[in-house]
Amino acid sequence: MPAIVLLFAFLLGIAVGSFLNVVVYRLPKGQSILWPASHCPRCSRPLTWRDNIPVMGWLLLQGRCRYCSGKISPRYPVIELITGLLFLLVAWRFDQPLTVLGYCGLISWLLTLSLIDLDTMRLPNALTQSGLVTGLAFSSAAGWVEADGVATQQLIAQGLMASMLAAVIGLWLFEGIAFVASVSFGQTAMGGGDAKLAAMLGAWLGWPLLLVATVLACVMGSLFGILGLALGRIQRRQAVPFGPFLALGAVIAIFAGRLLISVYMAWFWPV
Repeated sequence: MPAIVLLFAFLLGIAVGSFLNVVVYRLPKGQSILWPASHCPRCSRPLTWRDNIPVMGWLLLQGRCRYCSGKISPRYPVIELITGLLFLLVAWRFDQPLTVLGYCGLISWLLTLSLIDLDTMRLPNALTQSGLVTGLAFSSAAGWVEADGVATQQLIAQGLMASMLAAVIGLWLFEGIAFVASVSFGQTAMGGGDAKLAAMLGAWLGWPLLLVATVLACVMGSLFGILGLALGRIQRRQAVPFGPFLALGAVIAIFAGRLLISVYMAWFWPV
């Protein structure tokens, strides 16, 4: 991939990351994500164009509002950088433009959902449902690309049906996990938003990579819980958002999922 393309992907990523910060802050509050323009949450003064430059704006302001000197969370530039780096990795790892565009879109959804889940313990339907619909459209378009530009109805329908099946598998899988866990622990063990997020991932990734993401999420979530209990950071039966683990598992599945499946098959199902 030419360096100029990778640079563009990174710059686009930090710009998208800046927008994601707005969505994460406003959507849970029921505010418009388009209006009014970016402003200081303390003094409500609108930010200048220099203040809105991703990453650099925060650095130039030294993390404080230029009007009221209120502190600006470092999470804003961190999310912008993470988004930029992930976009760069997607552009470096994949060469099909539709795949790059699709995975960058999925990563944007996952980052937004993860941050909102961490802040509010909720996964908004507006994001999981729109992500599901977009994932179905992406899979349908992928069927067209695989036909080398020949838009046959059969290939598009196959991509759409496979995507819908994976979404249903994700939904039923997590609803089943939630039911078994709730019965075992005697309390609600998983929110309904996690099942909807799994359905969204199935629509985007297909069922094999969905299973990889699920296994990774369960392993990481378990390790986090064990470590948190050992260090006294979390208490028994304390609710912990699972969305970020599922999102991280999905990101790993995007880049290394097929490799992990190949390794698993070679170890446990050798031909």
